[in-house]
Amino acid sequence: MRCSALLLAGGKSSRMGRDKAFLELEGEPLWQRQVTTLRALSPEQLMIAGPRREEWTELEVIADEIAEAGPLAGVAAALRRCSAPHLLVLAVDLPIVTADFFRALLELCRKEQGAVPTAPGRAQPLAAIYPIAALPLATDALRRGEFAMQKFVRDALAQGLVREREILPEETELFANLNTPADYERLRQREICRHR
Repeated sequence: MRCSALLLAGGKSSRMGRDKAFLELEGEPLWQRQVTTLRALSPEQLMIAGPRREEWTELEVIADEIAEAGPLAGVAAALRRCSAPHLLVLAVDLPIVTADFFRALLELCRKEQGAVPTAPGRAQPLAAIYPIAALPLATDALRRGEFAMQKFVRDALAQGLVREREILPEETELFANLNTPADYERLRQREICRHR
């Protein structure tokens, strides 16, 4: 399945207290780790939503569709620039999600339908695949001031633009999210223990 890829790296990182994109895990900044994961999927196009930075000159940096509107603004801007039928989205603060997981998601995609991992009652919209056909839905939501990704996914499911892919119990750890210094320290300790 042909896809473009988007790394979401434009968040404020207010709870973390510093830019999450430049936190290091196993000696590598998170943004670089995520770009490696995305490149392993051979996307037609690789975009990054965030401010222009010297480190990102080799990437296609895109500005949010609307400022201060959260991840949906980055997704909408990327869908507008997408050169492939699908957009694979990955947040910079989900560093455990693997290329293999995304390959399994890509297998579920159809011509105008993407795939979103879900656990009971909650989607993981920032490690998902959206069809470019979802652009009008994203644009309309932003216009109405509805910035929540969970609502966007619910609406996309209702319109058949995405399908659910249940997160298996053994996959739960893939979605460890780094929001606070404590989250980061826990993940670092887990990685240290894994390599001993």
